Amino acid sequence: MTTAQASPAVRVGDMAERSFGPLTVTDIVRYAGASGDFNPLHHDDAAAKAAGFPGVFSIGMFQAALVGTFATDWLGAETVRRFTTRFKEQVWPGDTLTVAGSVTSVRPGVEGIAVEVDLACTRDGGGVAISGRAEFLLPNP
Repeated sequence: MTTAQASPAVRVGDMAERSFGPLTVTDIVRYAGASGDFNPLHHDDAAAKAAGFPGVFSIGMFQAALVGTFATDWLGAETVRRFTTRFKEQVWPGDTLTVAGSVTSVRPGVEGIAVEVDLACTRDGGGVAISGRAEFLLPNP
């Protein structure tokens, strides 16, 4: 079964999105502090330029965290069963990110309703920074 007939709240094709930003160097540094990742490429402009980058850039796990936050705000942290991401493009200070999700599968079962979603974090004026997938197990109605 590929439609949510057992759960009118979630259907294949349902979509949601949320914007974050514009990101600042302070946002990136705050995430670095919380995660313990103090790679100078993410906070020291001179080090980033010496390594061949135009300047500091965001830590990929920061965007992955935004995708995870979006997904759990949408369908519930307690219902997550699987969450994967793939880093695809760097994110720079000043970027505004749009995280979007689309329900691709809904499978009612005895233990609950398995909902799969495709996820993407897109840079304004750029491409997809993070792609991902998640599976949730929602309670039966």
